[in-house]
Amino acid sequence: MKINPAIFKSYDIRAVYPEELDEEGIKKITKAIFNMFTVKIGDNKQLKVVLSYDMRLSGPVLHPAVKQTLVELGAEVIDIGKTSTPTFYFAVSHYGYDCGIQVTASHNPPEYNGLKFVINTPKGLFKIGKGTGMEEVKENSLKDFSFEPKFEGKVTEKLGVLTDEVDNALKLFQNPEIKKFKIVADPANAMGGTYIEELFKKVPGELIKMNFTLDGSFPAHQPDPLNFDNLKDLQKRVLEEKADFGLAPDGDGDRLYFVDENGNIVTATILTALIARELLKENPGGKILFDIRYILGSSKIVEELGGTYDVTRVGHAFITQQLTETGAIFAGESSGHFYYQATGNAESQVATIVAVLKVMSRENKPLSEVLKELHRSFESGEYNFKVTNAAEIIEKLKEDYRDGVLDELDGIAISYPNFRFSVRTSNTEPLLRLNVESFEKDVMNSKKDELIKKIRLLSR
Repeated sequence: MKINPAIFKSYDIRAVYPEELDEEGIKKITKAIFNMFTVKIGDNKQLKVVLSYDMRLSGPVLHPAVKQTLVELGAEVIDIGKTSTPTFYFAVSHYGYDCGIQVTASHNPPEYNGLKFVINTPKGLFKIGKGTGMEEVKENSLKDFSFEPKFEGKVTEKLGVLTDEVDNALKLFQNPEIKKFKIVADPANAMGGTYIEELFKKVPGELIKMNFTLDGSFPAHQPDPLNFDNLKDLQKRVLEEKADFGLAPDGDGDRLYFVDENGNIVTATILTALIARELLKENPGGKILFDIRYILGSSKIVEELGGTYDVTRVGHAFITQQLTETGAIFAGESSGHFYYQATGNAESQVATIVAVLKVMSRENKPLSEVLKELHRSFESGEYNFKVTNAAEIIEKLKEDYRDGVLDELDGIAISYPNFRFSVRTSNTEPLLRLNVESFEKDVMNSKKDELIKKIRLLSR
């Protein structure tokens, strides 16, 4: 098939099956990925490549196509079967394999599938994306090129990864004594339910399951917790059950949102502050990363605890790269990704759940009270605008707010003593995104309204 260049995204590959990605197409892309692996790792040994896939309807067709191609190219395929993306990352890092490919399209609609791929390094996982190898993969996928195998490929099945992942997460937080809580979880028939269920085999508590049967048609709702409409049933169930909190992972399980005991959605940034606090107790002076959208609250907490921080671009490939370069112990992304140095700089939502359970058990307080003590700032939530003149809008905002402190790490972020905002284009959709924060709620709301009005007037 002729491959559409647009399927190669900033962080991964995502395409509609079979129109944009079928068995023939994924074989071409797999060959290009494996060639990139050999260039970056070296071809003087047989590469051990972890392979897994998620619950998507096309997974049982595309996963074997990738496996067959890797074997033909001379790899030792470490097949871990159907797993979440964090479990996939854990397998590559924890067991010391060379690299890995996950067949997934994250939280995209059912007709999509795609690929995420990583290289293992002594400093942690190296996720391939824009600027770290995706361009080479794209170029070779779009043309015919030959690859001469040096080894006879084979397949090795690896069992018990999920159990080891949970044990490792508990160890990361010193195998805490956890009290019995009532938890409602809604993974939307997607992969997050696998690690949640495994965790609650090891810790006390009552797990109330919603939509746990793996089903790539997503019959209940889209597995996208960033769309808060998808959390309404979970919020309602938490209240009905008088549960201690609710959990909502995304499609491939690498993002996670919490709902507190009052049915309120917990911002990812305040969870970043909670986890940073716990890890800094064990790693005094450690570095914490958070993305450019919201930094006020997390930076205050880190400073209060004697840690240091850096601000990152948005996106898992960029954040993982910065974790590797800086030696930071943890990164929190405001879209619900949480990254740990101890898991190869990759997401571990099992570890995130363990951290929350540990703190609630120790402090003997409901989640809302635990988080209230960490509250330092107010956030607008993300506002998205479909525009055709994003660059023009950004330049006008730079002019209108030229008396603020400008940061152009990712789009623009402009800071004042009492508020800041960021405006950036999406890496995955044709959208302009706005986020506003302040230490004062009224200031945040007024500046949010002001900026929304400006952007709408400028939009075309």
